[in-house]
Amino acid sequence: MTDPSGQATVTHTVGPEHTARAVGSGDLEVLGTPVVLAWLEAATCAALDLEPSQTSVGTRVEVQHLAASAVGATITATASVTQRDGRLVIFDVAARDQNEVLVASGQVRRIVVDRERFLSRVPVVG
Repeated sequence: MTDPSGQATVTHTVGPEHTARAVGSGDLEVLGTPVVLAWLEAATCAALDLEPSQTSVGTRVEVQHLAASAVGATITATASVTQRDGRLVIFDVAARDQNEVLVASGQVRRIVVDRERFLSRVPVVG
């Protein structure tokens, strides 16, 4: 859900496919750090109101994964714009479980780019 102030939330339920064991970031059946990071980034993307020709790319992430979450937990990731400087957008991000326990928090930086121009600069493989 996006609001005009540059905030958004996304909510997910931790499934077996989201565990550290499943994504290769550990061997425990708890929410994997790469997954919580992806959910936080999804919230940042949802918080941006871009033209169809635009997209954003992540350029820097500083996130602390603070608490373990079991399969079945509901995680709400929130992103709030804290600064805009030209194409740079900086977000404060946080993830909380259904009991309001802070699971992760930090900052994500994204750059707004022209979709076609960006893709034209990506080297072709093969």
